[in-house]
Amino acid sequence: MKSDLLMNFTVDKETSTVNVKREFNASLSNVWSAWTEAEILDQWWAPAPWKAKTKRMDFKEGGQRLYAMLGPRGEEHWALADFKSITPKTNFKYLDAFCDNEGNLNKDFPRSDWDVSFSEHGDMTIVDIAIKHENLSDLEKIIEMGFKEGFTIAMQGLDEIFASRA
Repeated sequence: MKSDLLMNFTVDKETSTVNVKREFNASLSNVWSAWTEAEILDQWWAPAPWKAKTKRMDFKEGGQRLYAMLGPRGEEHWALADFKSITPKTNFKYLDAFCDNEGNLNKDFPRSDWDVSFSEHGDMTIVDIAIKHENLSDLEKIIEMGFKEGFTIAMQGLDEIFASRA
């Protein structure tokens, strides 16, 4: 399903940052819930045919989400989000990392610093995401792993959730 909703994906090599601006055909409160509640995140966070599974989530400053991306052949890739700041229905920031199923960080992979902002425009909600990496090689590693393609597919999965509820 090709989306006609805005999706800008840019890479700023100077600041080692990926910027994503994505429009959703849903209210601000529905989009906020989809990004901050484990039971909804698990329905779209992984790019199909992968699935996301949250082991634990405490959405508060200082809280964490420990989750896995589960592949169609039984692959498991675990990740940990450390929530740094939350401004309800406006913005949240977290550090993302690969880890094991207990949340022990995988030091072979870089952490990324996510800054996710939400704004309502009529019937639409725009999510602005800045994903900062420590250096350019960390950023390039994530891009080579197919981040843009995977994230694009995941966003379309979220569109389908909103469409099914409309």
